[in-house]
Amino acid sequence: MAYTYDNLHLDKGMYSEAGSTFTQVLEKCDPSENYIGTPLEGTDAFQRQLKRFDIKVKGAGSDLVEKFFRSSESAVLFPEYVSRSVKQGMEEGNILPSITASVTRFDGMDYRSIYSVPTDDDKALRNVGEGTVIPQTEIRTKENLVRLNKRGRMLVASYEAIKFQRLDLFSVTLRQIGNHITKMHLEDAINVIINGDGNSGSAAESFTVGDDTIGGQAGTLTYDALLSFWAEFDPYEMNTILVPNDMMLKLLKLSEFQNPLTGLNFQGTGTLSSPLGAKLLRTSSLAPGKLIGLDKNYALEMVVGGDVLVEYDRLIDRQLERAAITSISGFAKLYNDAAKVLSIGG
Repeated sequence: MAYTYDNLHLDKGMYSEAGSTFTQVLEKCDPSENYIGTPLEGTDAFQRQLKRFDIKVKGAGSDLVEKFFRSSESAVLFPEYVSRSVKQGMEEGNILPSITASVTRFDGMDYRSIYSVPTDDDKALRNVGEGTVIPQTEIRTKENLVRLNKRGRMLVASYEAIKFQRLDLFSVTLRQIGNHITKMHLEDAINVIINGDGNSGSAAESFTVGDDTIGGQAGTLTYDALLSFWAEFDPYEMNTILVPNDMMLKLLKLSEFQNPLTGLNFQGTGTLSSPLGAKLLRTSSLAPGKLIGLDKNYALEMVVGGDVLVEYDRLIDRQLERAAITSISGFAKLYNDAAKVLSIGG
């Protein structure tokens, strides 16, 4: 049986088609639905092209980098391989989905989020009598644009230096690049949570152990202090806590956190939770001595400006010396009171 993927003409122009990724362009030419019920069912158009040119990218039997460049058409696949490996690294250990309520994909640069700030009178639940006016919730666009940041790494390597490297090993380096990019996006998210997104009143409310609200002794984190912090979230729910390494150690040393069920859950899922039901997320992107509590369902919007971008021209032409790999994203506060900061003080 003849398959379409064997006869596709590949060229670098497939990367520059407006509004479509390289894989989407391939799928238009070679739809995956045509392979239902065949041995190639479950593969996408890019994976079928790897099969066409017999390029193995994973496992002990993976090919050398130079296998991509044995023909002008197979070389067109190399930037997509790079992009997919980087994206895999971005997804490994990525905690952004655990702190964002919504992800908006936006191809432009001028994006405004929306907000609604109900008054206490608006929040009151009243019976609506026949013929009376129904209470309203007004939704507006924010005054300031979401700041989109380009984050990335420069791939600095000569083709001669990597052409005899196994693709499986080379992908480890690419995944590490993706990991670094995600960490930079997380730092952007944490900065917006703490300092705001540029709109009035968007900075997070901050508390310190030992102040009138939290109580306790400055410099000492206690379960009572954490309870006082938790109580400040009404009407939201503190279901996620971001902590740096030092604060994670302080939390786990509290007797209230030393629950056998928590240990079993961590062994089974790799997720730590608190006695308050909040998910604990450790990150080195947060400064020591403070933690962030948030309601992940209402606190933050992530705006993604397109897909991972690679300089496909350079990669296809084997000019790896200064090939940039970038990702664009930004963050907006949704409901300001859904995220708060606790500092240990002292």
